[in-house]
Amino acid sequence: MTEKLKNIGLVAHTGAGKTSIAEAMLFKAGVTTRLGKVEEGNTVMDFEPEELKRRASISTSFHRFSWKKSDIQIMDTPGDQNFFSDTRFCLQGADSALVVIDAVDGIKVQTELAWDLASSLHMPCCIFINKLDRERSDFSKVLKEATDIFQPKPVVAQLPIGKELDFKGVVDLVRMKAFLYDDTGKATMADIPDDMRDQAETEREAFIENMAEADDSLLERYLEGQIPTDEEIHAALKKGILERKFAPVLCGSAAKLAGIDLLMDFILDCMPAPTDLPARKAVHAVSGAETDIPPDPAAPFSALVIKTISDPYAGRLTVLRVVSGTLAGDGNFFNVTKDTKERFNGLLLITGKEQKPVKEAGPGTIVAMAKLKETMTGDTLCDESRKVRFDALPIPNALITYAVVPKAKGDEEKIMSSLAKLLEEDPALRLDRNAETKEILLAGMGQVHIEMAIEKMRRKNNVNVLLNLPKVPYRETIKKKVRVQGKHKKQTGGHGQFGDCWVAFEPRGRGEGFEFVDAIVGGVVPRQYIPAVEKGIIEACEKGVLAGFPTVDFRATLDFGSFHPVDSSEMAFKIAGSLAFKKGIADAQPVLLEPIMKVIVTSPDDCTGDIMGDLNARRGRVLGMDSKGRNQLITAHVPLAEIQTYAPDLNSMTGGRGVYEMEFAHYDEMPAQLAQKIIDKAKAEAEEA
Repeated sequence: MTEKLKNIGLVAHTGAGKTSIAEAMLFKAGVTTRLGKVEEGNTVMDFEPEELKRRASISTSFHRFSWKKSDIQIMDTPGDQNFFSDTRFCLQGADSALVVIDAVDGIKVQTELAWDLASSLHMPCCIFINKLDRERSDFSKVLKEATDIFQPKPVVAQLPIGKELDFKGVVDLVRMKAFLYDDTGKATMADIPDDMRDQAETEREAFIENMAEADDSLLERYLEGQIPTDEEIHAALKKGILERKFAPVLCGSAAKLAGIDLLMDFILDCMPAPTDLPARKAVHAVSGAETDIPPDPAAPFSALVIKTISDPYAGRLTVLRVVSGTLAGDGNFFNVTKDTKERFNGLLLITGKEQKPVKEAGPGTIVAMAKLKETMTGDTLCDESRKVRFDALPIPNALITYAVVPKAKGDEEKIMSSLAKLLEEDPALRLDRNAETKEILLAGMGQVHIEMAIEKMRRKNNVNVLLNLPKVPYRETIKKKVRVQGKHKKQTGGHGQFGDCWVAFEPRGRGEGFEFVDAIVGGVVPRQYIPAVEKGIIEACEKGVLAGFPTVDFRATLDFGSFHPVDSSEMAFKIAGSLAFKKGIADAQPVLLEPIMKVIVTSPDDCTGDIMGDLNARRGRVLGMDSKGRNQLITAHVPLAEIQTYAPDLNSMTGGRGVYEMEFAHYDEMPAQLAQKIIDKAKAEAEEA
C-alpha cells in the first residue's frame, strides 16, 4: 500500500558508507543471510565489475524490502563527482534523502552538493553520522560542521555512547533510552549511562524545543510545562521533516550494525510516504498550464523515467518512478517527451542486480520495464487521457573530452554503435564525430567517468580503443580591413572561364560570425553570379590561411567586378571569390583564436590560494570569488588547451575535496608566441600528409 511505502535515497561523498548502510539494512531485514562488505566485494548493491574493482558505487542501485509490516525502498547513489549525474537523475524518484556523513572525514564537497540537490528538489532530509567505531571519529565535530553548513538546521535525535573503539551504542532522545550493541549487531535496551545522563537531558530539552517549533499546539503545551508523549513527538518530527523545518541527526556504525535497526524504525515512523507529500508540479502538454499531480492511486497514470539500464539478459531496462495512478502488468501509455505511444509487457521490481516480476505499481513505486523502444532517462510517461510533463533536471555540462581511437582498423562503426548503447544508459556521456578533425569524441564528467565507460564497452562489446586528448578547435579571424581583387581567367580550346570580383574584407565582433554584403551597382557583376562569389568565400573560409582552421567573425562586401558575356559562369565566379578570400585574409592581419571556457571551482577555503595560482599559471583570468558555506566558489575564464585534463590536477590539489563545472564561454585571440607554435605544427602536419 502506498501509505506504507517509504522511498528514500542515500546520498553522500564517496566513502561515507552509503552502500554499507544499505547492506546493513538488507541484512537486518533478513533479505541477506550475511552482511555484504564493500572491502570484500560481496555486496548486493554494488555488483558491476567496475564497482567491485574500485570499491565504490558508479551507478545507482535499487532494492525494496519489508520491515515491520511496511516497505522501504532504497536507492544507493554514487558520491563521486564523475558519476554524480546519475545521482541527480535518480534522486528525482525518491521521496526523501538520507544524507550520510563519515564521522572521521566529516563533510566533503560532494556531500554538500548532494544536500543542495535535495534542497533544490524540496526533499525532506535526515542525517546519519556513520563510522563512529573508527579511530579519530568525532560526533561533536561533525555535528558542528553540519550545523554550520546545512539548512534546514540539523537537530540531534540520537547521541553516541562511547567514542572510537569504545563506541557501544546510541541514546534515543525520543524514548530517553540507551541501545547497546554486541559484536553481532544485536541491540539491548537499557537505561542511559550515568556519565551521559546530564548531556542526554540537555540535548533532550533542545530536541523537544525544536519539535515544538513544528507544532503550535505542542509549543503552547510545552511552554505551560506539559511533557509531550512519544506519539506527539513522532507526529511533530514527521511534520517538521516534511515541511523542511529541520533535519534530524541519527548516528551509528553500519560495519557494526549499530543503530541500523533504529534508523529503519525512524524511516518508518518519521520519514514521509508518497501520500504525505504535496502534489508534484507538472505542465499540461497541450495547454502549457502548470498543474498539480497528487499521489492518487486511482488517478490517471503518470511517471518520470529516472534511469536506463543495459541488462545482459533483459536488454534495455527503463526505470521509472510512478507519480500517480496504478500500472497493471501490461498495456500502453504515452511518452509525452517523445510524443509517441509505448507498449509495455510486464513490470519488474529491481532488487540489486536481480529483477522480480510484480503485478502492479502505484504512486511512489520504483519499477522497471524491459525493451521500451523510444523511452529514455528524463522522459515523462502518462495516460493518454491526461497528457502532462514533469520537468526533469537538466543534464550537466561535460567537463572533459577524449578522442576515441580504435586499436584495430575498421572498428569505427562498431565503436560508434557500442558507445551509443552506453549513452542510453548514461545521459551524462556525450558522443560526437568532429567533421573538422575526423575524430570520434567522447565527453563526460571526468577522466574516471570516461575510463569506466571505455572499460564497460570493452567488457560488454569486446571493443578495444585508445584515448587521446582531442585536437583543440582553434579558429582564425582578421584584425584590419582590406579590399582585394579576385580574378579567375582561363582560356582553353572552346569556351574559357572568366570571373572577376572586388571584395572588401573587414573584422566583425567576436562571435558575430560571417556576413556577406552585396554592394554591386550597375550590373557590373550579373545577379546570377553574386551567390557564387559568396559560396566561394564560404567554402574557402573552412580552411584558414594561417593553420587551416575555419575563419570566423568577418564581413565580405562584394562591391565591384567584371564579366565576360561568353566565358563567365557560376563556377568561374566561385573560384574568383575563393581567390579573393585567400588573398584578402592574408593581408588583413590574420590571427589565431582559441576557445575560452568558463570554469567554476568549488573547494575548501584552505585550497583557494593554490587553485587561483594554478588557474593563473594556465593563462586563466579569475573573474571573482564567492563564499558558499565553508567553501569558496572561484569563477575564471581559462583557455581550453590549458584545462583539458583539469579534473585529476584539481583532485590532487584539494585531496579530492574540490569539484568544478565548465562550459564554453567565447573565443579569444591567442598570444602570438603560442599561436606561432600551433601554426608551425599545423604546417608540418600538412606537409607530411
